[in-house]
Amino acid sequence: MGKIKVLHIITRLILGGAQENTILTAWGLNKRGCYDVELATGPPIGPEGSLIEEAEKRRIKIKIIHHMRREINLFRDLLAFIELYLLIKKGEYTIVHTHSSKAGILGRLAAKIAGAKIVIHSVHGLPFFDYQNRFLNYIYILCERFAALFTDKLISVCDAMARKAIAAGVANEDKFTTIYSGIELEDYSNSDISIVEKQKELNLDQNAPVVGNISRLFDFKGHNYFLEAASLVAEVFPETKFLLVGDGILRESLTRRAEDLKIRDNIIFTGLVERIEVPKLISVMDVVVHTSLREGLPRVLPEALAMAKPVIAFEIDGIGEIIKDGINGYLIPPKDSRKLANTIIHLLQDKEKAKKMGEAGRVMVVPDFNLEVMLERIGDVYKESIIEKGYVLKWRH
Repeated sequence: MGKIKVLHIITRLILGGAQENTILTAWGLNKRGCYDVELATGPPIGPEGSLIEEAEKRRIKIKIIHHMRREINLFRDLLAFIELYLLIKKGEYTIVHTHSSKAGILGRLAAKIAGAKIVIHSVHGLPFFDYQNRFLNYIYILCERFAALFTDKLISVCDAMARKAIAAGVANEDKFTTIYSGIELEDYSNSDISIVEKQKELNLDQNAPVVGNISRLFDFKGHNYFLEAASLVAEVFPETKFLLVGDGILRESLTRRAEDLKIRDNIIFTGLVERIEVPKLISVMDVVVHTSLREGLPRVLPEALAMAKPVIAFEIDGIGEIIKDGINGYLIPPKDSRKLANTIIHLLQDKEKAKKMGEAGRVMVVPDFNLEVMLERIGDVYKESIIEKGYVLKWRH
């Protein structure tokens, strides 16, 4: 028997954790020899940047779904559904594996109607969450319950996401498997990175503290709380630089906020950066801060820990599964800018403590966040699903 045909579907290939996970999954499975993987996605519209070229560099076959957009538009969504249906019907894929909310709903429905043998969905983050309108949450829950009816397996990037989905009645526990997002750990080795070179590029004083945040400048990423904390930290360490890595629709408003807080000179907006630059940017940070108000388990956390950096993060969703409070970082109540500031100050004052936390974090990311481990576990889910459906296939090991 030939290779097993797999189609991954994601709404947009913009710069983001779910998108990186999807690309690495498609690329890694292709390399295993028993899969023929393609990737369908909408156009990477928006200021967040594109990963289309990254996918193409890894020789992933890309199918553009021209009407797929993140925003809800019934007419455009119908056209995107038709595009997906025709693609799946023509491609005769054994497995259709969806990612993100819009692609997850449209893609799974299209796969079911087109006759795909196996339908799998990865939960990188739930569309319903605490800081959103209740009615909208209710609609999203109904959509997820509906799509789960014809989903064979649900892969969650953390246990917390699975628990929330089960509690909301999306699906029963036996449909869920937790698989942490794998990263290419060798890219996050300080030995191959020139910290001094990156400091010069950013015009950083080698002795000045650097506190970093890596995320799209987008709603619910909590950048306002980061800036509020930064203003308090600057009162104690006025030479501190705060590095915001990423871009998005909030760039102008965050710049104005920094000016209002009188810390604009302390803030460095890097704008969009290539994925290869992320380890270099982490290398110059003394502390990595994550202030998102909704998240599955952000990739930047294991990336920072792999580089032996202490992390301070709001305690939401799956973050507590990797950040162990007081061991490899600190967990802060969401929106608590003052406690966030005090904790940053504490780590900047106690460099030995920060170093020990970083070293503890580096040990903890292996093996759970190793790319090969993720690929092996996803492959196991595929095999289990096929066996449960009664299909007989020859597997290459």
